[in-house]
Amino acid sequence: MEGSKEKFEQLRALIESHKDQPGALMPVLQGAQGIFGCVSEDVQKFIADGLGVTLSEVYGVATFYSQFSLHPKGEYLISVCLGTACYVKGSQSILDKLSEVLHIPVGGTTPDGRFTLEATRCLGACGLAPVMMINGEVYGRLTPDQVPGIIAKYQPASEAQA
Repeated sequence: MEGSKEKFEQLRALIESHKDQPGALMPVLQGAQGIFGCVSEDVQKFIADGLGVTLSEVYGVATFYSQFSLHPKGEYLISVCLGTACYVKGSQSILDKLSEVLHIPVGGTTPDGRFTLEATRCLGACGLAPVMMINGEVYGRLTPDQVPGIIAKYQPASEAQA
């Protein structure tokens, strides 16, 4: 709880530094995302109160721009390409297998905060289709059978052996 108090103090200082500037909402939301890792409802309310704008205005901007997340992301962000080349070569089955292995839906984060699973339109590696990326590391020419082994590399040693 103490860490949260400190983060809200950082946000308060950020709001104060932008409060009287036109277009202050965007840099404040960007800063909040950096501080908290997301712009949850309590963070949005704090921003709305601090800037003197409505919560619906803050929510509207936070949901319009894909750079903002309303929920915390996992330590490892898994992005599966569903662009045409990847989709034709079976990326949906990769996404389905990840969802099964991680026990989360697309867009979800594991309860331990380790993984977030996302579908994307293009990762720019069409020649390696189907492709997924985990925190910037690209895995290409995937099959569903490879998924458990790849995920195991990101598990703590105690869990990977279990």
